Parts: sequence; structure tokens; C-alpha cells
Amino acid sequence: MKKIEHILSIQDLTEDQIHALLDLASIVKEKPQKYSNCLQGKCLALLFQKTSTRTRISFQNGMYQLGGNAIYLDWRTTNLHLGALSDEIKCLTSYVDLLVARVHEHETLETMKRASRVPVINGLSNKFHPCQVLSDLFTIKEQVGKFDGINLAYIGDGNNVCNSLILGCTMVGIHVSVANPERYKPAPDVIKWVQEQKKSKFLSLYEDPKEAIREADFIYTDTFVSMGQEAETDERLKVFKSYQLNKELLQHARKNPFIMHCLPAHREIEITSEVLDSKNSIVFEQAKNRLFLQKALLLTLLSEN
Repeated sequence: MKKIEHILSIQDLTEDQIHALLDLASIVKEKPQKYSNCLQGKCLALLFQKTSTRTRISFQNGMYQLGGNAIYLDWRTTNLHLGALSDEIKCLTSYVDLLVARVHEHETLETMKRASRVPVINGLSNKFHPCQVLSDLFTIKEQVGKFDGINLAYIGDGNNVCNSLILGCTMVGIHVSVANPERYKPAPDVIKWVQEQKKSKFLSLYEDPKEAIREADFIYTDTFVSMGQEAETDERLKVFKSYQLNKELLQHARKNPFIMHCLPAHREIEITSEVLDSKNSIVFEQAKNRLFLQKALLLTLLSEN
């Protein structure tokens, strides 16, 4: 299988590589001690412009549990804002074995990749969130044991998670139905890529969330106001009001769909507590599984065996 060089988007992976990562995550979750010293002597740099809970801790503790070391770098406490980004990344990656970066603009990651001496993983950008969606795919497979014939609905903003869900689901054969308001659609080049890959049969686009969730086995939502969009809060909350995942909306879905959210959740805004805490919610299993998928990524990119 071809070696993975960088992961800025799920497009950087083949379908076989995705399945291999999910299989490894499953083994790591079942037998963590088997891998406890695999990355001894390896060092991971976590370079973050944005705040983080799950991405930071799952990578940092995952590296520790694999026997390696992780260094967390708040962008503001480095000299990245003083020198040329490419110069700083060239230096930084001469000290470490892998770089996970969480940034505002996706173009920043592209610059890092060109300058880096080691693999670069996208820990989140304004366009994509591949690590989140890979662990979501792992969670889905864990719940139902397959992708074939599965329907997932995403309702809300056509943001980085939505873009990555479209890519990930269509690549593995999950049908994804996406419902967004007219001005908040997924990235056009993501839709174009799906068409070029001849995966359009796995994607349906709607404005009405009731239509999107009608046949869903999994229903997924995310914040209506992402980091950096705070100035748009009032307008967005008005536009997305009918997209709230609540008991009334779920009456239009098939019986007992699984509920997903990448967190942090804004209760009573994009999702009600009644739905988030329901017996059908797998939101916190999703969050837990970030650790195992990140460990699979670390092992795949850093292990000599």
C-alpha cells in the first residue's frame, strides 16, 4: 500500500488507506498494551492557532500512550508571527518527527506542507477537519459493522466538518444527505471532486432538513457559528433556526437514528439537550474514539513496522 505522506484532507488518502486506518484503530482500542512502546524516541509537535480540547488531548495523550513525546505549541508563544512561515516550519520540523497543525486558513497548511521535512496532519482548518471525520467513520463502523447501505444526514452549516464528511462518506460508500441554507453550502470544489470521482450517487443536497433526514441511519450536526465567525452570530442563528436537531425534527426521520455531533455542542442552539443526551446519541463515543483513530494515524505515519 502506498505510504501516506501528509493528511491535509481526506482526499490525501485512498479508500484502502482509510479502511486500514479504521482497522488499526479497532485493534489499538482492543489491545492498547500491544502498542505501548512502538513510538519510543519519536516526537510530535502540536502547533495550534485555535483552541482545542479533543484534537489536542487525543493526539498528545495518544503519543504518550504509544511511548513517544508530544510538544504543544501555542502559535502566539512562538516566533511564527515574526519570521517567514516557511522558514519557521523548516526549522521546527528539523526537531520533530511529525507535525499536527490547527489553523485558521487552509492555505497556511499548504505552505507548511511545502516547507516541512516531516509529515503534516491537518488538526483543523477553515475548510477541512479530516481527523474528526476519520474517527466518525470508525464510530459508524463500530456501531453497525459496515458502510454499504448506510445513510447519514448532515444538517446545518456547510463548514469544514461538512466538507470532510462528504469526502469521507462518499469514498467509503456511505450515502450522505446534506441540508444547508442557500448561502451556507459546502465548498463547490468538494462537490466537484465527488462528481469527478464518479461518487455522486452517494451524495444528495437539500435545503429542507426534513427531507435530508428522512432515510437516515445517522443524523449529524455541528455548531452554527464556528471559531472566527463570532461577528456573524446573530445572523447565523436566525438563518439556522429551523435546522436545530430537536424532537420535532426527528419526527420526520426513521425510527431511532443514531445522533452524532463533533463537539463542542451549544445546547439548545444546534441541538437540544433532550436529543444530545438521548439513548440514541453516540456523541460521547465519537469523542472517545478520537484517541484510537489518532493513535492509528501516529502509528501509520511514524512506526517503522
